[in-house]
Amino acid sequence: PEPTWAVLPPRCIEERYKAVCGAARTRSVLSLGLACFKQLPEKVRNTYLCQVYNLTLLCTEDYVVEPQSVQFLVQHGFDFNKQYSQGIPYHKGNDKGNESQSRSVRTLFLELIRAKKPLILHNGLIDLVFLYQCFYAHLPESLGTFTADLSEMFPAGIYDTKYASEFETRFVASYLEYAYKKCKRENCKLRDSSGQHLTVEFCSYPAHMSRYIDYRYCSLEEERHGAAGGNNVPVCEKFSAYGWCPKGVKCPHSHNIDLIIDEDDKLWEKRKKRKHRWRHRKNTKVVVTTFQQESSGENMEQAQNGEEGPPRKQSCFEPAAATELAEMAPNGEGSDQVERKSKVPAGLGSASHPGGTHRAGFDAFMTGYIMAYVWMLKQGKNTDAGAGPWLPDCHNKLYLSGKSVPLQIVKSSFSKSSKAHSEKIKLAWDSA
Repeated sequence: PEPTWAVLPPRCIEERYKAVCGAARTRSVLSLGLACFKQLPEKVRNTYLCQVYNLTLLCTEDYVVEPQSVQFLVQHGFDFNKQYSQGIPYHKGNDKGNESQSRSVRTLFLELIRAKKPLILHNGLIDLVFLYQCFYAHLPESLGTFTADLSEMFPAGIYDTKYASEFETRFVASYLEYAYKKCKRENCKLRDSSGQHLTVEFCSYPAHMSRYIDYRYCSLEEERHGAAGGNNVPVCEKFSAYGWCPKGVKCPHSHNIDLIIDEDDKLWEKRKKRKHRWRHRKNTKVVVTTFQQESSGENMEQAQNGEEGPPRKQSCFEPAAATELAEMAPNGEGSDQVERKSKVPAGLGSASHPGGTHRAGFDAFMTGYIMAYVWMLKQGKNTDAGAGPWLPDCHNKLYLSGKSVPLQIVKSSFSKSSKAHSEKIKLAWDSA
C-alpha cells in the first residue's frame, strides 16, 4: 500500500506518525522476512552464521488493497494464490484470549521481544508501526507513547540501516539494494586485499526441505562488467536516486543497481581528482583569478556535498516508501562472504519463483548484512564492545525522510507507556 505521508511536508513528525498509523490500521502485511545473524567467535573475526525466513501471511480481517501495489508485487514474483491458500493467518490489534501460548505470528513476534536482541530494520519507522499494529497491540495515539513502548520492547536497541547508510557510511544513495551492493563491493575489495572483512555462512539444509528453500543469486562481477560494456541504455535518474521509478518495468532506462554504482563511483573519482587539482593549485600559489574561480566552485561543491562524505544526490521525499510498504519486511546461508558467485537462501517457507531478488526474506538478509558491515567498520580493531550500546552512533535512531536528524527511540519523562503495552509486556515476561 502507498503511504499517505509520502506526500506530506516534513514539518511535523507527529503528523507523519498518525498517517502511517492510518495505513497500518487499514492495510495488511503480506509477507514477513527475518534474518537471524549469529557471530561465530571460534572462526575468523567478523564471521556470522545467518538463517533467513520468508513467511507468507494472511490477515483475517478486511483490508485495503491498491492496484499499483499489487502490480508491483506480481512483477516481483509475489504469489497471491499461495497467500490465500497457505498464508499464515493473523489478526491485528490486541490479543484475543490467551495467545501467548499459541503457535502464531504474534507468538513469534513476542519471542523476538523476549530474546532481548538488537532489532535491525531499513527505513524502520514504517516497519515498526506495522509490526506493532499487526502482531502486538493497538497503536498508541501519540508518537511519544509509541517510542516509549518500543524502548521497553527492545532494550538492546533498534538500528536503522538507512540511517547508517546515509549518516555513517555516507553512501551516495541509501535505498536498500544500493546500500547492500555497495557494502558487498567494498567488502570484496577488503577481502581481495587481505584486509579485515565480513564473512557470512549459511545453514546446510537436507534434501527433503528443498521445496521450502528459495535461493536468490547475487550478481556476478564478471557478468556485471560484461553487461556494462555491451549495454548503452542510460541509467534511470529517478531510480538511481531513490530505488523507485513510477514506470516500473516499462521504464526505457536501466534500473541496474551495479551500473548505477559504477556511475556514482566514476563521478566520485572525478570529484576527488578535481579536488586534488584545486589543492595543488592552491599550494603552488597560482594566479589569483584562477584560484578564485576554482575555489568558488569547490566551496559550492563542499557546501552541497559535505567535506567528509561522497557527493549527494538530490534530496527530496522518497517515493520508494511506497514499495517499502507494499511488501513489509523487518529490516535482519554453505559459505558466502557474500561472494561474486554466491547464492543466498532467501528464506525457509518460501516457494521458488523465477522472479527477481525482491523478497521479504532477502530484504531482511540485505539489511542484516549492511549492519554487520557497518559494525565491522565502526569497531575497527577494538575487540572490547564494553557495557554500552552495541553500536552507539546508530543506537535507537530511525531515519526520517526530509530530516537531518533521526527519530530517537527513547522513553521521555513527558511520555508514559501505553496501557495495552504495559499489560502485554508484563504477560510476556511472566510467561517467559
